[in-house]
Amino acid sequence: MTAKGNPPVTFAIGACETQNVNVTVLPCFGLSEGSIPTAKEMWNIMVKDGQFARENFNSGPSMPSSSGETLCAAVSASAWVEPHGKCTIAFGLAWSSPKVKFLKGSSYHRRYTKFYGTSELAAKYLVHDALKNYKRWEEEIEQWQNPILNDDRLPEWYKFSLFNELYFLVAGGTVWIDSSSSNANVRNNQQQSTEADRGDKAVCRLTTANSCYSTAANFGLEGHGKEQYTFNNNDEDVGRFLYLEGVEYMMWCTYDVHFYASFALLELFPKIELSIQRDFAKAVLSEDGRKVKFLAEGNWGIRKVRGAVPHDLGTHDPWSEMNAYNIHDTSKWKDLNPKFVLQVYRDFAATGDMSFGVDVWPSVRAAMEYMEQFDRDNDGLIENDGFPDQTYDTWTVHGVSAYCGCLWLAALQAAAAMALQLGDKDFAEWCKTKYLKAKPVFEEKLWNGSYFNYDSGSSSNSRSIQADQLAGQWYTASSGLPSLFDDFKVQSSLQKIYDFNVMKVKGGRMGAVNGMHPNGKVDETCMQSREIWTGVTYAVAATMILSGMEDQAFTTAEGIFTAGWSEEGYGYWFQTPEGWTIDGHFRSLIYMRPLSIWGMQWALSMPKAILEAPKINLV
Repeated sequence: MTAKGNPPVTFAIGACETQNVNVTVLPCFGLSEGSIPTAKEMWNIMVKDGQFARENFNSGPSMPSSSGETLCAAVSASAWVEPHGKCTIAFGLAWSSPKVKFLKGSSYHRRYTKFYGTSELAAKYLVHDALKNYKRWEEEIEQWQNPILNDDRLPEWYKFSLFNELYFLVAGGTVWIDSSSSNANVRNNQQQSTEADRGDKAVCRLTTANSCYSTAANFGLEGHGKEQYTFNNNDEDVGRFLYLEGVEYMMWCTYDVHFYASFALLELFPKIELSIQRDFAKAVLSEDGRKVKFLAEGNWGIRKVRGAVPHDLGTHDPWSEMNAYNIHDTSKWKDLNPKFVLQVYRDFAATGDMSFGVDVWPSVRAAMEYMEQFDRDNDGLIENDGFPDQTYDTWTVHGVSAYCGCLWLAALQAAAAMALQLGDKDFAEWCKTKYLKAKPVFEEKLWNGSYFNYDSGSSSNSRSIQADQLAGQWYTASSGLPSLFDDFKVQSSLQKIYDFNVMKVKGGRMGAVNGMHPNGKVDETCMQSREIWTGVTYAVAATMILSGMEDQAFTTAEGIFTAGWSEEGYGYWFQTPEGWTIDGHFRSLIYMRPLSIWGMQWALSMPKAILEAPKINLV
């Protein structure tokens, strides 16, 4: 049993018996002197006989422990080995906790119960299957990894980092539930707000109202090869998936960070990625009117505004109570909605999944239309509001910003492309008109001849070189869309970032610092401007690869390996933090964003569906 009434967990240990390996068990022993037998007696048996009694297999279940008592079990495997001979003995460990329960009471069955049932005793079947199948699993892992491991063009540190950063998908706090469990919980949960219910119904209404897009989309399938649909299997239920922003920031599926990490899911578990996007699409059209106090400004607002992409899916009651983040009012953030549109279009383009595109299209439209309120001078371009209204949530932005403005331009382009492919020509024209109006304004206000200024304000850091200034261009290039800017501007900006944000920090051996003044001094405006963000560094490197700057890309990303993983670094093995400073102080260990290294792999081996997608003309 576990503490505070949480669901129980069962462990199972086993060993694989073969012609040469004899397995015996001791179902129960204790650690205290009063136990029968004790741990000391267990070891004495092993020293004397090298095995336990065979009749223990038939001893039946042992008595459960009493409160405060610790009971143990042991499995022994023994074999005769000839001089200079070899013998492999396989042990297995499994555990089963079929139900996950959140603090506010909602509980769900984990995904594996779909295959193993809901009993805690499934652990013995799990350990059995592991021992029977582990060799095949290892072979399949090697088959998956070998094309990358054997690619002589790739540096060894990169291969090492690429696969090891995937630790986060398990160790970062992951909940994968069965969909039927989710549906049952929704039916039984009486705590859902009426606002959220209205949002659910709105999804149904809008999907029905936009069925014309489904008809139009069918015509869009003509002329595309079947290879575009390798990801697509709408009949397969993949459940619902949550992963934490980090072990110190305990919010599920934090979306501004998922923007960076999602490349790993799209490349390796694309159906899970689409499932997450569907959850956010549904959330866009919902509203939760409960009042929340925002800590930074001290004002009050509602928890979830209709049309705004939520910051996260919640903490204590995910899916039902979103936006656990309460430092700022994220309904006024400028990056979340464009990031939703960009991720949806990238996933749509990569998978060729028309049903996904049709299902989420009403939310894409709503997310774009919501952003109109932030274009206050009607120039087609959104403005920031003089507070940290984006993922850099301590770094204040004034007026037009390189980061959010670039994301907005890219979102306009992606929404127009998606609208055309789904047959919504009017909305495509709306996006195209805004894009053509906004792009020259963006360049006029921010381009300084060698890079895009941090923002159009007059603060001391308005001309800072932001490492992440081309985030929108990264997604544009990753999705097969036309470049936002001419090649000179893109490459000049990236070269500036490389020369200043990367190479002027310990000779490029720490990654890319977020902000750098044009005089070569780190931007000390706030905590985040002076930090090196691991995931952002990988994203910048991916953008460099997509712009034909592979040498600079690998040098940039190698700084994260050197500081985080190498023997001369800070020892952050399997706990890569959000970021660190030049003197090596870290913040937020075991963080989601470094999964963006898979954005580099995406750039190096672009899916065929992206490369062969129909080109969209926005000129």
